[in-house]
Amino acid sequence: MPFKSLSVATFVALFSLAGLAHAQANGPYKVQKIQLVGGDGGFDYVTADPDGRNLYVARSGPAGHIGVFNLDTLAQVGDLPGVSGHGAAVDTATGHGFATSKPVTMFDAKTFAILKKIDVEGNPDGYLNDPYNHRFYILSHSAPNVTVLDDKDGSILGTIDLGGAPEQAAIDGHGRIYVDLEDKAAIAVIDADAMKMVGRYDLSSKGSGCAGLALDARNGILFAACRDKNNMIILSAADGHILTDLPIGVGCDGVTFNPETMEVFSSQGDGTLTVIQENSPTSFAVEQTVFTPARAKTITLDTKTGNLFLITAEYGPAPAAPAPPVGTAPPAFVRGPRPPMIPHSFQILVVGKDAPAN
Repeated sequence: MPFKSLSVATFVALFSLAGLAHAQANGPYKVQKIQLVGGDGGFDYVTADPDGRNLYVARSGPAGHIGVFNLDTLAQVGDLPGVSGHGAAVDTATGHGFATSKPVTMFDAKTFAILKKIDVEGNPDGYLNDPYNHRFYILSHSAPNVTVLDDKDGSILGTIDLGGAPEQAAIDGHGRIYVDLEDKAAIAVIDADAMKMVGRYDLSSKGSGCAGLALDARNGILFAACRDKNNMIILSAADGHILTDLPIGVGCDGVTFNPETMEVFSSQGDGTLTVIQENSPTSFAVEQTVFTPARAKTITLDTKTGNLFLITAEYGPAPAAPAPPVGTAPPAFVRGPRPPMIPHSFQILVVGKDAPAN
């Protein structure tokens, strides 16, 4: 990496952190650290492994790889070179990890050695590892929508048709999986044992373009973050009954729930992180809006410290969106053109609470 690029990006990161600290005095959560990583390639998901104390950061494109960072220090401790994927996760019991590259990459969660490549259909994108049955679920916008792998050996156990484009999934720990369908304004319900969709919850009365999903498993509450109305739809996991909805920022692409604090976190591409407090299974309120560098829109939670990790970069101006054909109505939700990423500006953000004063 050229020294000039590193110096400029470092200055930007430090300047951003100083400005954010001043802007975030209205709540307990703050951007605690901006770690410049640099390097080339796009990015999508970031995943914490609280047991192994690692953070998996996927980079895509010709220079694609999976970077592995220590959760406590953010020092890089490993790498899966040549793996261009959307994200990665590990199963603690088997010690195996999987990355949603194509073909899917199976690796050792301790040595980070690549164990095998697994040819799957569709286009691997989102993912979920379920300790309930030690299976890894690969999400794809094209059919098959879900491919199920055995964590023990990486064998393909089956596929599941959801009839829509899956974005994020959540588990209840007892064999139920929930997946938001971005293009259908719905949440699919999957029976993990039968490996089939057994229900679908309609969200269209409150919003669509949902790209983030989290679950309070203890109380059976789902949180679906939707882009068309910039809202968090809160509903019953048992029957899909919508309880309420609350405003969030623009361009959500990730949601996580902390059962220790009963808080939901929604990260958005407009430079905001929305914190929603669950006061009870029927009472919810926006607790805080945390300001982050723009497009820090995917998120993961370290359940042992309560810290949140996001990834982002500096961007140039976005190109103009094409106009719809004359005489046609614009769709309810459509992703606009993405702005170009400034080289070597990729960053990891740590958001957390200030330590209590002595």
